[in-house]
Amino acid sequence: MFSISIILESIINGLLTGSVYVLIALGLTLVYGVLHIINFSHGAMLAFSMYLVYTLNLYFGLDPYVQIPILVPSLFLLGYCMQRYIIGPGSHGKDENILLITLGISIVIENVLLATFRSDIRTIQTDYSFDVFEVGSFIFSQARVFGLVGSLLTAVVLWAFMRSTDTGRAIRAVAKEKLGAHLVGIRVNHIYAVTFGIGFACLAIAACLLLPSFYASPNVGGAFVLIAFTVVVLGGMGSVVGAVVGGLLIGVIESLSGLFLGESLGQIGIFLTFILVLLFKPTGIFGVKA
Repeated sequence: MFSISIILESIINGLLTGSVYVLIALGLTLVYGVLHIINFSHGAMLAFSMYLVYTLNLYFGLDPYVQIPILVPSLFLLGYCMQRYIIGPGSHGKDENILLITLGISIVIENVLLATFRSDIRTIQTDYSFDVFEVGSFIFSQARVFGLVGSLLTAVVLWAFMRSTDTGRAIRAVAKEKLGAHLVGIRVNHIYAVTFGIGFACLAIAACLLLPSFYASPNVGGAFVLIAFTVVVLGGMGSVVGAVVGGLLIGVIESLSGLFLGESLGQIGIFLTFILVLLFKPTGIFGVKA
C-alpha cells in the first residue's frame, strides 16, 4: 500500500501533466464550440509548432519561453489564413468536407516534418530543463511547474477574452446561432477564421511550454490530441472552463492509474473515464444539451 505522501505527490504531478492537456484541449474545444467539427489537423499543428520552437532555439538560441510572443501571433495568423483561404472555401459549407480537408492538412504536415527532420526525436536543453523545486519532501520539475502556471494564465486570459471583448461575444454568438449572428451583422466567416487562429495560438503556447521537458517528433501530436479529445468530452464540448477542469482531472487520473497499475498501464484510466463519461454524462461536466 502506498503512503499518503506518495499518493499526494502523484496527484500533484498529475496536475502538472494535466496542465499540458489543458492548453491542447483549449484550442480543440474552441474550434468545436464554434464550427461544431473536430479539427483533425490539431495534432499535426502541435508537432509543427514544437519543431518551430526547436528550430528557433537551434539556429537563434532563443529560449522556448522567450518565443511565446513571437509564435503566438505567427500561429494565429497561420490558423486564420488556413481557415479563411483553404478550409472555408474548400468545404463549400459542408462539415464532412472540413473533416476531410483538415485530415489532408494533417497528413501533409506530418510528412513534410518527416521529410525535413526525419523520424529522430528532437529535444531542447535549457538551464532549467533538469532543475527542480523542493517543497518539503516533494520534488517537482521546474519546467513542468512553469507549464502549469502558463496553462492556467492562458486559460484565464482566453476566458476573459471570450467574456469581455466584442470579438469574444461574437464568437459565442456564432457558436450559439450562426444565422442569427449573421443577421445582426457579425461576419461569420471572419469569426470562423479568428477561432481557428486562436486554436493555433494555444498550440504555440503549448509547444513553448512542452519542449523544455518533452521531445518533438513528426507524429508526437497524435498521442496528445487523443488525450485532449478525452479532455474535451469530459469537460464539455465548447467549454473553456471544462477544458481546464477536464485537463487537470485527466492528468490526475493518468498519474494515479500509473501509480497503482504501473507506468505502462497509466492511460487505461483515461480511456475508462472516457467510456464512462459517454455512457453516463455524454454532455460532459460543463456541457449542455444541444
